[in-house]
Amino acid sequence: MSTPSFLLSLSFLFLSFLSISLSQQPPKGYLIDCGATSKTAIDDREWLPDEDFISTGSSKNLTVPRLIPTFSTVRSFPLQNNLRRKFCYTARVYKGARYLIRTAYYYGGVNGVNFPSPPVFDQIVDGTFWRVVNTTEDYRKGSTSSYEAVFEAKGTTMSVCIASNTYTESDPFISSLEMLLLGDSLYNTTNFDSYALSLVARHSFGHNRSVISYPDDLFDRYWEPYAENVSVLASNNTPSVSGFWNIPPSKIFESALSTDQLEPLELRWPPLSLPNSTYYIALYFADHRDSMLSGSRVLHIHINEVRYISNLEVTSAGAAVFATRWPLEGQTKITLSSAANSNASPLINAGEIFDILRLGGRTHTRDVIALNAMKSSLRNPPLDWNGDPCLPLNYTWTGITCFEGERIRVVTLNLTSMGLSGSLSSSIANLTALTGIWLGNNSLSGTIPNLSSLRLLEVLHLEDNQFNGDIPSSLGEVRSLRELFLQNNNLTGRIPDNLVGKPGLDLRTSGNQFLSPSPS
Repeated sequence: MSTPSFLLSLSFLFLSFLSISLSQQPPKGYLIDCGATSKTAIDDREWLPDEDFISTGSSKNLTVPRLIPTFSTVRSFPLQNNLRRKFCYTARVYKGARYLIRTAYYYGGVNGVNFPSPPVFDQIVDGTFWRVVNTTEDYRKGSTSSYEAVFEAKGTTMSVCIASNTYTESDPFISSLEMLLLGDSLYNTTNFDSYALSLVARHSFGHNRSVISYPDDLFDRYWEPYAENVSVLASNNTPSVSGFWNIPPSKIFESALSTDQLEPLELRWPPLSLPNSTYYIALYFADHRDSMLSGSRVLHIHINEVRYISNLEVTSAGAAVFATRWPLEGQTKITLSSAANSNASPLINAGEIFDILRLGGRTHTRDVIALNAMKSSLRNPPLDWNGDPCLPLNYTWTGITCFEGERIRVVTLNLTSMGLSGSLSSSIANLTALTGIWLGNNSLSGTIPNLSSLRLLEVLHLEDNQFNGDIPSSLGEVRSLRELFLQNNNLTGRIPDNLVGKPGLDLRTSGNQFLSPSPS
């Protein structure tokens, strides 16, 4: 249906881009120059180096001449044995707010002469698979590539991840990342509790100059030029965009596609074949004439011969129509025809189409907090310990297995022989769904924390480390425990009575400095 007109206060919609650390309140948006080591100003907007947002990967400079600064560096991530691994940027955000996420890529041969074509890899936001990144065709043409989506922040941080897959043949990379806060009215017919929007196409019809973006678009959406072999109408009479939910830039109403006389207008749009999915479609219209003097312009719109809307009256005040869940597959044809009571030919100014993504969920918050605290206590945690620990399911953190039920919980932790050093955080006791912990053959030190809260724990392997102090008697309170391997550490004191001879427990403590003999 058409959008009702209502006024919005534009003062709060202007974005400010501030240099701000993750420990402070988040700014209205982040412009991140991936791989850069210093701030860069482009068109009076400040791009930040990425070191405050990611702790892994390596910065690389491209040697391609005449690149704009945000494409002259990349952050590259190591590919190891084609393992599915993700590497995540994490930023502070406003919980419940809507964000435009845009990633951009230019390969520049960064992986060397043995890999002349860009790698193909995945993008992930929090626990949701977003889409495959394949920049091969753009790179062959000498072009950059960008991807855009709209996600709602489910917590106070949001992660955007680059992920290698089985089809990734060389190190994945990223050139830039934007995370921009959107106004509350934008795309508000979408249920962001369950879905996100992945941009397929956004065009200004009849526009034949450069891409329309910020500052013409307050939210820095990209409106690409689009021309068909039909009439182009120009207009100096643009409507106020404050009456549109999606607040498009007024510049899109400066041109339109139309036809001679009252003939139907057919568009093959978007200009690509679509996979079978459900889509969000928004179309924008404004009569370039003074409607009071020129009569009515009334349209019927069909998509692939299916009625989209009938008797849409287009005036100089503008109109927009939305389809929030429209099934499409293959090539798409949009047909606009004049209604019987119309005395003007059909026209269209702009369009947006998004693939509707079902969200993948999130690991239980308690487990996420505990694992991040544990990560902080390790001097060299696994490189992919960032983003959501359990999701997507093919991209769980190294050493973790999860249970996918009503609540997604971490159930085992196996980091045997990972070369870990540091201490074992007491936060591990908050992973209350754990049934097994394997941390043997590392260089972990410090004391063993109280794990009595792990009521489901059956296996605890801490052998061949450098733990010191006493064995906590609280381990004897874990009734389900059947394997406790503590051999070859620096443990002292006495073995607690509630562990010695405990029925069903395989207890191994040799190679320590106890005051009493060890059972084995």
